[in-house]
Amino acid sequence: MLIISGHLEVEPSERDEFIAERIDLIKSTRTEDGCIDYVLSADPVDPTRVLIFERWESQEHLSEHLKGVMAPPPEGAPTPRTQARSHEVIRHEVSSSGPLGG
Repeated sequence: MLIISGHLEVEPSERDEFIAERIDLIKSTRTEDGCIDYVLSADPVDPTRVLIFERWESQEHLSEHLKGVMAPPPEGAPTPRTQARSHEVIRHEVSSSGPLGG
């Protein structure tokens, strides 16, 4: 399993719009093969941060997802108005996991 975690820096006045513009991406990503979790959420303390959390069954599934995310958008597709100023996103390879406290 892979975990992708990190944050994106955005203009505080645009944070809600930044997330709203990506709701369709979140929904479609969650239907992709190998996607266990995919979330962008507002940091409850820092108005400049959008948190990212993903879980993928394998590197192959993540690589397939990234092909689509990194590809140019189809002609005529709406371009998000808001953009991240910077980001820090980290890939974690998980060899085992289990319930917390057990």
